[in-house]
Amino acid sequence: MPLRLDSASPDFEARFSDLLAGKREASRDVNDSVAAIIADVRARGDAALVELTNRFDRAGVTAATLRIPEADIAAAAARVSPQVRAALQTAHDRIRAHHERQKPTDHIYEDHLGVTLGTRWTPVDAVGIYVPGGLASYPSSVLMNAVPARVAGVSRIAMVVPTPDGEINPAILAAAEIAGVTEIYRVGGAQAVAALAYGTAAIARVDKVVGPGNAYVATAKRQVFGQVGIDMIAGPSEVLVIADGSANPAWVAADLIAQAEHGAGAQSILVTTDPALADAVESEVERQLALLPKQAIAREGWEEFGAVITVASLAEAADLANRTASEHVELALDDPEALLPAIRHAGAIFLGHHTPEAIGDYVGGSNHVLPTARSARFASGLGVLDFMKRTSLLGCTPAALAELAGPAITIAGVEDLDGHGRSISIRLNR
Repeated sequence: MPLRLDSASPDFEARFSDLLAGKREASRDVNDSVAAIIADVRARGDAALVELTNRFDRAGVTAATLRIPEADIAAAAARVSPQVRAALQTAHDRIRAHHERQKPTDHIYEDHLGVTLGTRWTPVDAVGIYVPGGLASYPSSVLMNAVPARVAGVSRIAMVVPTPDGEINPAILAAAEIAGVTEIYRVGGAQAVAALAYGTAAIARVDKVVGPGNAYVATAKRQVFGQVGIDMIAGPSEVLVIADGSANPAWVAADLIAQAEHGAGAQSILVTTDPALADAVESEVERQLALLPKQAIAREGWEEFGAVITVASLAEAADLANRTASEHVELALDDPEALLPAIRHAGAIFLGHHTPEAIGDYVGGSNHVLPTARSARFASGLGVLDFMKRTSLLGCTPAALAELAGPAITIAGVEDLDGHGRSISIRLNR
């Protein structure tokens, strides 16, 4: 059964703290293995990629067949049903429209001294997108990573995807084709991240690596950070639903199950002001789990990591949500906008009874690549700015330099950097 907590209980604080501190990932120390793989790819390039890919994925690749030809991409994409293609196109168009609104604008101004100041935005040149294969094969992830990169103006997008036993979900390639990604390689794991970060003869290096993956992929991203940029280190998925008596228990239960079925430590939490709703949701979860074709994973996640928490007020619910800093927060309320200002820490917030989190996963338009494991306290979801760089602009006239020289030279002296001061004073004949 899921954890049941009541904020009025004397032991609530200790038990809630334990819930926040609970580890939801399998403890696997893969640092040494990943470091060895990265070193191998750096030393042997394509030979290492081919050997590792054939060992782990049984893919039968050679250096010449690592890249999927554009004709094969088009042929595979053509195999998806018209309904699937239309759904992916709808998702793409909505994601693109929303992310277009995130594009920043350059700004340049002149202050009262005549100093020119400003900011210029430019896209990253090349981005690598990691797309999981096998059981976790999600075409929506292709769109969520590729579309904002395209909107930002990234000129080269290289996609890597493992192909266990040589197989790949055609919907993955259809999503890539729709998003305009034609550079795709049949390689996964830490070796794919290493190839993107350092480059091989077959795969040119990129400037940033994004996309989810298993423990090996996450560790590889962590180890190559600095050589390239990364988006984030993603952990198990999570949802926190805040609900009152106006919520439909069947709908809330369905949303909790939807998150739990991700498996791999996914967590579903209900925080409610209505004890009767809490009971009804728990009953509904049991009823709906029995109807789910693949109920084992969702049931395990719900029973091992799920929680139902009753609180005295929505203000208290918001406080717990902020302490949890969940990837997804649903406000299953008649007036979600009233509570919205109180939610400070969340990867994404879903407003009202008719906004299930799953809509955001696919076609809402917002990005589903979001901070997990309480990192929403300091991090944001993937967006256009993740694929752009901000460059500062500064320009002084002779009069402005003369005005600012004194304080600057003084600070250089305090820092014992005489060369800094001289580079200013030499322009003033001092």
